[in-house]
Amino acid sequence: MSKSNKQIRKASPAHRPCRLGASVKALRKDRRLTLEQLSAMAGVSKAMLSQIELLKVNPTVGLVWKIAHALDVPLNELLAPEKPDGAIFEHTPEKVSPRLTDQDSSYTIQIISSLEMLEDLELYLIHLQPQAILESSPHMPRTEEIATALSGKIEICAGDQKEVLRPYDSLRYNVDQSHSIRNLGNKPARVYLVVHYRKATPYQD
Repeated sequence: MSKSNKQIRKASPAHRPCRLGASVKALRKDRRLTLEQLSAMAGVSKAMLSQIELLKVNPTVGLVWKIAHALDVPLNELLAPEKPDGAIFEHTPEKVSPRLTDQDSSYTIQIISSLEMLEDLELYLIHLQPQAILESSPHMPRTEEIATALSGKIEICAGDQKEVLRPYDSLRYNVDQSHSIRNLGNKPARVYLVVHYRKATPYQD
């Protein structure tokens, strides 16, 4: 994946990560940290933190992880919406679903499952620019993904195995190994991705 100096994209109201700015500010104040102190801890500029808290920018995956690590919270605690009371009937319009991107905006990860479900069952729409690749490190043992190509020509690699998907082809594969999703075409492509964390039973080693 190519690197660039571009760290953020301007965030329009339709593409602001859910609660991110408010969560960062609330957690920072709860820990009695100034913007300067959190900036030093996270390795993120004070100006950038201020813009994130004001929802003026859409930060990259790397920036969000840095802030979460500095605040000592899981990523989903920064992004998750307020928990509804009583029965669940939660509507998230497409235009306001949380999105994370890489430094050069070659891909966008649109989170479409409830963020409370992270590390259990996760649902994503992956938007890939032409020739873009989303590379991932191994997940915990027994984790698997089911990828369905919605558009474009998609190459899935998992370990030393490789498969090419056309629209509406699906592939199920283990991701306790390095894996990647690549757009082989010259037009933007989309992939529907399910991440399933299979828990070990009491009878399994």
